[in-house]
Amino acid sequence: MEEKLSEASRRATPSPIQQLSHLAQRVGAVNLAEGFPDFPAPAHVKAAATAAIAADLNQYRHVQGICDVLAETMKRDHGLRVDPLTDFAICCGQSEAFAAAIFAIIDPGDEVLLFDPAYEMYQTCIELARGVPVYVPLDPPSWTLNEDKFLKSFTSRTKAVILNSPHNPTGKVFSKEELLVISKACQKMDCFAITDEIDFVTNLISNSGVAAVPGSGFFHTDPDNQSYHHRYVRFAFCKSDVTLKAAAQKMMKPAESNGRVLHDTQSS
Repeated sequence: MEEKLSEASRRATPSPIQQLSHLAQRVGAVNLAEGFPDFPAPAHVKAAATAAIAADLNQYRHVQGICDVLAETMKRDHGLRVDPLTDFAICCGQSEAFAAAIFAIIDPGDEVLLFDPAYEMYQTCIELARGVPVYVPLDPPSWTLNEDKFLKSFTSRTKAVILNSPHNPTGKVFSKEELLVISKACQKMDCFAITDEIDFVTNLISNSGVAAVPGSGFFHTDPDNQSYHHRYVRFAFCKSDVTLKAAAQKMMKPAESNGRVLHDTQSS
């Protein structure tokens, strides 16, 4: 049966995150490979879901209302006029959104630039679309963008650049100068920039000076445990328990007393 599979699917390997999760489950270890919500879902969300089930609202739903809200947000916050009917695709999570973007623009042989190290799912999606992943190494220890290496990675076949900031797995946040280099290169080479970003984490890192791997919740509250919001998950480059404690104290500053992250409304 395996010989009937496509060449790309035969090359695909299991997700390291999934493998680590299975290993942690087998040996009873604390699983740091994934972010797990350890707090209850909002009551109004659960109530709405229960009401929808009771009302037999079980048909596929259109998402036009969400697109309308997004269009209004883009206009209000960024001054962009977009068409809610054509300019949005609502997806179930980042992986689906990334795959949709790749399959929408990549033809066989098209090259896609990835900053190395990179989230492993990117390469799999690109290869399934018959694209060619091209790795651009970031320079340790701060994982800075080497402009010369980056620009020399472009060819006539380059179709897209993948920008992940905060960067997984290093926790790096690309600087304004680095983003300007990427933007100018994409414009000059007439290629796409596919971004995978988490704005509130960027603000959190900027305000607290903490490097963190995206995908985890930082602040939750528990009325029975006043220290609940001190919890922190998946830091990058922490050297000791003292470092972790200091980072946690810094991360508490951008949070309200109810545990919600304070969003920076001013452009940074």
